[in-house]
Formats: sequence, structure tokens, C-alpha cells
Amino acid sequence: MWSSPSTSTAVTLIIITISPLAVSKRFVSSTLNLATLTATTRLLRTGFPSLLAPHCNSLRSSFLTTTASIRTFTMSTDAATFYDLKTKTLDGKDFDFAELRGKVVLIVNVASKCGFTSQYKGLEEIYQRFKDQNVTILGFPCNQFGGQEPGGAEEIATFCSTTYQVTFPIMEKVDVNGNDESPVFKYLKNNSSKTLGLFSRIKWNFEKFLIDQNGKVVHRYNSTASPESIIPEIEKLLANGGQN
Repeated sequence: MWSSPSTSTAVTLIIITISPLAVSKRFVSSTLNLATLTATTRLLRTGFPSLLAPHCNSLRSSFLTTTASIRTFTMSTDAATFYDLKTKTLDGKDFDFAELRGKVVLIVNVASKCGFTSQYKGLEEIYQRFKDQNVTILGFPCNQFGGQEPGGAEEIATFCSTTYQVTFPIMEKVDVNGNDESPVFKYLKNNSSKTLGLFSRIKWNFEKFLIDQNGKVVHRYNSTASPESIIPEIEKLLANGGQN
């Protein structure tokens, strides 16, 4: 038979148990802490001795509501398909990936001061060669690797247009790894069959993801892969209409 602790002891226990609610989104969103919240929710739902009810009913109601909100938030951050993704362009306009339906898409994390920055030339050549065949390229500036994209949107736009005459779309500056990673790169990494090593993390600037006309990530290329080396795969996708 479970014996009732003192009211003060039980209430203190509950407050300590649910204290993770006060921490950051990073803490709450992890699997471990969701498990903790689930266990605590179960405990609260089973009820307590009547001695504690006057002290716990309000707390339980608030906690369960907050837990439900946390679950909803966590589940809603992941796109179900490639075409559910959304981002912004470099000049701050909304961009919906639904616009990419039926296109072959090459997505690259770019930087202006990297040893691979000259790949902009090859990427632009691909874009000019295939843009009228429903092929597009999206460049995402990122400053996570050696601080090689330190500039703001205007500086990046000027560099791309004047140094390499880039005309393919450049998106907003993003993180591609870590707690603040772009949902776009989270999706690409999670849906790529090639992880480039032990983990799926982006390793450096100018990694490339090739997506077919059905929104499937069909190839992932490391930084050293030249844009020219990707052309045969693009031609293959165009020839078979995305039928793999």
C-alpha cells in the first residue's frame, strides 16, 4: 500500500519533475527530454492521493496543456515531402518549394571566400545550359565552415553577380548543421542515401544535393565533386523524366 508523503514533500517532487518546462527549446526537443515529459505526463494522469488534489489539480492541468503544445511544435517542424519545404530568398522574399514540382533541382551550400568558391562558375554554366529544360539550382550561403561567408545579403548578392555573373537563385543565409539548421538541409540530410562518413552532417562548403522531378533526393556530392561531374546525372534524369 502506497503511503502518503507529506503535502510539502509531494508538491516539491512534482515541481522538480516538471522543471524542464522552463528550459530552452533545444532541451525540450531532444528524445531524452520528450521521454521525461511523457513519463511525467503519465504520472500526473494517474492521479494522486486525495490529500494532494487541492495542490496539484491546477498544476496538472497547466502541465498537460504545455506538454501537448510541445509535442505539436516538435512534430510540425519536419517537412513531410520536399515540396512542403519553405525558405526565403536572399532579398527576404518567401519561397515555397511547391514551385519546384516537376523540376530537377541542385541545392548547394555556398560561400564567397572558400577554396571551392570557383565552383560558382561551373554551377552557373549548368544553369544556363539546362534552365530551359526544367532544371534549376538553389544556392544557400552559409558561414559555418571557417567563417567563409561573413557578409550580409547585399554583399553576397554583389559578389555573386559581379565576380561570377550568377543568375541562378540565391536563398537566404542559413546554418546547415546544428540546433539552428535550416529545415531544407535537415530534410536533405535525412533523405539522402549517402551520408559521407559516419554522420550525415554537412562537412564543408559546396556540398551538393540533386533532386529529381518527383522531389526525391537521388544524389549527394561532397565538396570536391565538380559541377561538371554532375551533368551526366542531370541528363539521365531529363532523359527518363524522373523515373528511376
